Parts: sequence; structure tokens; C-alpha cells
Amino acid sequence: MPRDEESHPPPPDRTPVLIVGGGPAGLATAVELAAHGVASTVVETRPAVSWLRPRAKTTSARTMEHLRRWGLADAVRERAALAPSWSDEVVFCTTLLGPEVTRFDRCFGLDLGADHLVAEAGQQIPQPAVELVLREAVAALPDTRLATGWTVTAVEQDGGGATALVQDGAGRVRSIRASYVVGCDGARSVVRDAIGAVFEGEDDGRPNFNLVFRAPGLAELVRHGNAVQYWALNPRQPGVVGRMDLADTWWCIAMGVEADRGAADPVGLVRALIGEPGAGVPIEIVATDPWRARMRLADRFGSGRVFLAGDAAHLNPPWGGHGYNTGIGDAVNLGWKLAAVLNGWAPPSLLDSYEAERRPVAAETIAVAVRNMATLAPELADPRLLGPPAEFAAARPAVAAAVRAAKDREFHSLDLVLGTSYAHSPIVASAGAAGAAGTADASGAASASGPPQDGAETPPDGDYRPSAAPGNRLPHRWLAPGRSLYDVLGPEYSLVGELTAPAAAPIAEAARRLGIPLTVVELPGARDWFEAPLVLVRPDQHVAWRGHRMDEAGALRLLLGGTGHHTRPTLENSP
Repeated sequence: MPRDEESHPPPPDRTPVLIVGGGPAGLATAVELAAHGVASTVVETRPAVSWLRPRAKTTSARTMEHLRRWGLADAVRERAALAPSWSDEVVFCTTLLGPEVTRFDRCFGLDLGADHLVAEAGQQIPQPAVELVLREAVAALPDTRLATGWTVTAVEQDGGGATALVQDGAGRVRSIRASYVVGCDGARSVVRDAIGAVFEGEDDGRPNFNLVFRAPGLAELVRHGNAVQYWALNPRQPGVVGRMDLADTWWCIAMGVEADRGAADPVGLVRALIGEPGAGVPIEIVATDPWRARMRLADRFGSGRVFLAGDAAHLNPPWGGHGYNTGIGDAVNLGWKLAAVLNGWAPPSLLDSYEAERRPVAAETIAVAVRNMATLAPELADPRLLGPPAEFAAARPAVAAAVRAAKDREFHSLDLVLGTSYAHSPIVASAGAAGAAGTADASGAASASGPPQDGAETPPDGDYRPSAAPGNRLPHRWLAPGRSLYDVLGPEYSLVGELTAPAAAPIAEAARRLGIPLTVVELPGARDWFEAPLVLVRPDQHVAWRGHRMDEAGALRLLLGGTGHHTRPTLENSP
């Protein structure tokens, strides 16, 4: 057998779900499917994960909750060089080693480790490290294949499935037959082209130049303390600097730098960002990556048996750290629905809800990132900050006020991270009927205040208030030290709350009759927490319904509608 064939064995010729692209979204889709007992094949061009371009560095609290559900949260934290307790601060300064202008704390949900608000705090970790954890998880799954070194070149579908052509570096061509295809193949998606979907949107005109560098001894010179980001408001070269690890490796973004200029003097860019006190620090450039922010949204997220997720469906500026986290949300949403269809307890029409739920989330995420991008380091840099101490002191208050006004929501965005709502989804019980508690505003964030966070150490930020209104993420709580409410939910639907409520028995019986997997969870005091004694929770931990009374016919309508059998279910009772 040729050496190349040994190193890149071909994917199987048949698979229930073919996932095109093995980045975070593609690997997460495979893990989500496996959590529901569905096999898949991931085809990825790259033989190995590249560590030279770390790209995303923020894994949100919500993504960490998904990783917890998959049993991978601890592995991700073990691979992270920076523990959440190391720092949750962002510092704005003239240069990395220059005077401080202002700072933010409790950033990116890194401070929420013991809070009722979440099952997992956020985590700073380079995207390649998360990819490696996911690759290892996929490799350990008995019925899931990761075929690296192969590229999908074409996809065609028919009434019974889809056929993809794949090719390796040696020119070998194979075909794969799948019931469903998920395109997670990035900005130049072959799958997106195959279904005739197009990107809508634009690119930002401002160039940026990423660098990874080694600088022995630099950390000892930083006088601002630990921080996950240091924004350099140097008019001569503004940008952002941060640590890749607690040794000597750093990353930075030099703003306003074209590719040719960056390539000509990358060391000069780093020195401008770290400042004069670091003149004697040796700098070794590890990797460079020129880029411009892109704001793109596919006009559709699927067609027939083929779907898009992650960067194949949407691209947004990185400011705020929502890019790859949005792709993980896509993977979870689509994954449980594909599994429900393939496992036979939901009809294919359930899959229509994927675009209805996720495309508005992607649009809102792009809009938030664009707002964050409106004011960056170049707009905040004041030449007086680099002047004599008196000039710095005179300029600092106004610059600090401008920074806090422009950037607070970038670092405190739990309303977006945890507040995603599917209130208007066709498979979520309508909150418009009498007795419905909680509504959703135009942004999708719940407007009804949830119950008080007993024992919470940190108030919600970004105007986020947990609410069990239908469509929202189930409000979290700790049942005991280390034991999350989410840990006792079932893999599919869960009925949670006071099981003596009149609706409990009809819903359980309707699920049995319809063959819908349902886990029943007794939770005393649910009425105080959820503003209703019972909540029906989807596999993705979002609330499908909440209430008190329901007869058998209503329970059947609720579960049929909630699994895509017909029109949207309604909330036919009073809490």
C-alpha cells in the first residue's frame, strides 16, 4: 500500500451524516450526533491542527456548558495555559509596558466559576487546543470517523440522500453516500456553493496583522498585573497584546497594518506595541497572519438534506469573541435535530427549524461584533498619552471615559452569550396565550426577569436576566457542590419541576405514546425558580414549554408541534 494511503486512509463509502470540514463546528457536530447515538464521518483537508495561527481565543461560558454535557470541559481546561482564575481583566494602556489608562474586570464570563448563573465559566484558550480536544474525542467514538488529508470537491443530493466526491493529495477520488450532509467547510464552502446559497454582507476596509511571537523576560516587565488582553493605545502603532502561555509566547494584533508592511518588519510592529522599556527583550516571530474583518451571512442555512454551519454559514468580526462560539451553537442545534430524525422520533420537517432558529442568532452576533468594531484602538489613541506626564494626566480622564463607553459591552456580553432565545421558533410553545409568563423583545433576549440568583456571587452583566420563558436557555442552578441542574437532564427531552403538577402525567404519557425520549426530573421549588411548576426542556437545554395544567390532547399537540410534526404548539394553560 502506498505510504500516502497508509497515512490518509479513505473515508467510508456510506455514512448517516457526512460532515464536511473538521474545524470546531464540524467536530462539535460529530460529538453532538454521537451524544444521541448517531454515527457520522468528518472529512477534513488538514492532516494536523496548526498551532501557528491561534485565531479564536475565547471559549464562552455557553460553549463550555456544551463541552460539559459532552464530558469534555475538564479536558479543555487542562489544555488551557491560562486558568480562568489567572485573570478576568482587560487593560488599556499606552503600550504594553507603558502607563495604564483604564481597565475592565469580570470579562468574558471568566469570573463565573461558582455562580448559579452558569454550569461552566468561560475559558481563555487558543482555538487549536480546543480543536485537538475535539479531534481526540471524535477519534475515541466507536461509530464516528475523522478522515484527514481528504477534501470534498462536490456534493449532489436527491430524494434519498446526498453523494459527495472526495479527493486526497495523491489525486485519489472516492464517493461517499450520506443521508444528510453538514457543510462546516468555512468561508470558501464547497457545500454552500452546492446548494446555491450565497454570502450577503461586506468586508471591513481596515487591515490587521496578527503575530505570534516569543519574548523571554517580557512578562516580568509588565507592570499592569495579569490580564487576558492589553490594548495598546499607541497612535504610532495601536493594537492588542496577550499571552499565549505562562512561558514566553505571546500574540498580538497590529491594527491598520497591511500585509506587505507587516511582512517587511514584524519585529518592529511588536516593539511598537510593547513600548520602549522592552527595547532589550529578544523577539522571535513564530507566525504572522494578515486579515480584514468580514461580515457575511448566508442567505439560507440549508436545502433539502444539506445544511451549513459555522463559518460556512456566517462570518463576523472577532471583537467580543463570538465567532467560533456561534459555530458551536449551530452544531448543537442542528446535531440534536438530525439525530432525532435519524433515530425516528421526529419527522424531517423538524430540520426546518434549524435555519429559523440559528440564522437570526448569527445575524444578531454579526451586528454586535460590528458595534464592537466601530471603536478600536486607533480611534481611542490620543497623541497626548505619549507626551510628558502632565500631558498624559490631562488626556487620561477623557480617553478612559471614551474607552469605558465604547468597549464595556465587548467584554460584558452575557446577554448575547447566555440570552439566546428561540422564542419565535416554530417548535417552541407560543407565549402569546393567556397565562404565558415572559416575553421576548426584538433582540431575542428575554424581557421577563427571572428568579433571584440565590447565592450568586456576580450580578448578571450586559442586561442579562435568566428567564425560563419558552425559547430561552433553562436558568441554571447548582443542586449541590459540583452538581449542576444540567447534569441531571436527559440526553433528549426533559420534564423538570414539581411532578405533582397536573400537566406532568399527560406530558409523560404523550411522550410515551409518541416514542419521544423523555427524562423526568423532580425539582422541588421549581415554581419559584421558573415562574411555573413545570418546564419542558429540549436536548440543547432550551425551554420548549412551561406551565401547570394540560390535558392529554394538549400534551399531544405540544409534543407533536415541538418535534416539527405540524404548526407551532401553543401554551394552553396558566402557570
